[in-house]
Amino acid sequence: MRYEIQPLGHWDRPITSPRANAGRFKATWKSTLALLTREVDLLGGSLIILQIDVKEGEIRRDGMLTARAKVGFPGVKVSFDSRHGPLTYASDAYEPLWYNDPPAWQANVRAIALALEALRAVDRYGVTRSGEQYRGWTAISAKSGEFEMSREDAAKLLTGDPGCPWSPSDVQANREQVEAAYRWAAKKHHPDVGGDPELFRRLTAARDILRGKART
Repeated sequence: MRYEIQPLGHWDRPITSPRANAGRFKATWKSTLALLTREVDLLGGSLIILQIDVKEGEIRRDGMLTARAKVGFPGVKVSFDSRHGPLTYASDAYEPLWYNDPPAWQANVRAIALALEALRAVDRYGVTRSGEQYRGWTAISAKSGEFEMSREDAAKLLTGDPGCPWSPSDVQANREQVEAAYRWAAKKHHPDVGGDPELFRRLTAARDILRGKART
């Protein structure tokens, strides 16, 4: 499971005030990341985008923070693709009150990871097997029949960005490459990373069209 850090940009959610103490979470960042990646993996995700209030220059080429990065606003967003569609969770509910409390952004990521664990627990009694509990966090997606396009056009759209490592014929032939190409495009065009919502809706529709008949 991979994760990448990206700048948060504009915070478009209500601001929490007052915030709770980040010190309630005593877990290490390694433990938090393990919990988050486990929950995302169980939802069928493979790439996690963490949006944190840092500058572009404070993110290393491998997508991690530099040693000198200074996080401003405590809010974070966690986005990933899942079997229920693209999901985004946001939290600014925690901030440190004491010197040994964890950083605010790590506490908020922990809160999101625990929330995902709790949502999965709803399935324990078999009441929500179609993922109803995730619908409130589903990102913009295409309605059935909203975009009419052939499989050829869908493949061209999904692989149309310069530098895309897959060709239209690749994604028409193999479902794994459909998913990989979609994740690659979503990384650039998801609305939560500044992408065009309409284009993202079309990309999602193209993926769904190609999913139907590509072999596994």
